[in-house]
Order: sequence, then structure tokens, then C-alpha cells
Amino acid sequence: MNSYNCISNDVKLGKNVRLSKFINLYGCEIGDETKIGAFVEIQKNAIVGKCCKVSSHTFICEGVLVEDNVFIGHGVMFINDSYPHATTVEGSLQTEADWKVERTVIKKGASIGSGATILCNVNIGENALVGAGSVVTKDVPPNAIVAGNPARILRYIEEALGSHNAHF
Repeated sequence: MNSYNCISNDVKLGKNVRLSKFINLYGCEIGDETKIGAFVEIQKNAIVGKCCKVSSHTFICEGVLVEDNVFIGHGVMFINDSYPHATTVEGSLQTEADWKVERTVIKKGASIGSGATILCNVNIGENALVGAGSVVTKDVPPNAIVAGNPARILRYIEEALGSHNAHF
């Protein structure tokens, strides 16, 4: 690697992974042929699959599973705690022992637009499309196109394709 990146020894990188400068990776796994943009952080116990693109300024926290062929736009934020607190009831700073990581799964072929926030305990279905700036608070079905705050289903990709045979 180089002096512009912080990649710990416990990171598992697949074949032909492309890494931009100014990234922070630790305790995570990145699949073959995946591209990681600048200013991305991927935390321990997060997994990014094969042939994914993670755009710049994205934060993938512990507990996130990104399956193969997923696109993640610029500045996407993942959350892994429904009720975050800085301190315990006694007033001391929380440690890992004071809370439980909550899971998020992004299924194969999904696309997440720039600036989206993905809350924990959600699954984004295969080939689903999350609009830019959306806040995903609940599961997104496969092939759904969602947008807004909170994200709501606008339509399904089959409907959007119609007779025009458009590509997303």
C-alpha cells in the first residue's frame, strides 16, 4: 500500500481490488474486483463482496454485509446502533461491551444513491435502487425503487423498464 492509506494487517483483500488514496480499512473483507473510492472508511467485521463499487466519502460500519455487484454512491452512511449513546448510565464512556452491533444487508446487484443514509436492521433487496439522499428506515424489497425521507417505494424496476427496455 502507500502512505496515503491506512490499511490494517487484518484486512482481507480479494484479487484485483482497486484502492484510491486516503482510505481507512480495518478488520474488514473486500471481494475480488471491487473498487474503493477516496476517503472511504470500512470498519471491522464489515464485508464488501465481489465486483462492487464504493464511491468516495462513504462510511461502512461494523455489521454491514454488502453482497456482490453492489454500487454505493458518494457519501453514503451506514448506521449500526438504533439507540446510540456516548456514555453508560453511570456516566462513563461506552465501550464495545456496552452495546450490540445491529446488522444491515445489501443484497446482490443493489444500487444506493449518493448521500443516502442506511439505518441498521434493514435489508436492501436484490437489484433494488435507493435514490440519492434517501433515508432507509425499513427493508427494501427486491427490484424496488425507493426514495425520500423516510424512503418509500416509488415503483419496481420491471415497471420502470416497460416497453422502452431502459437500463438502470
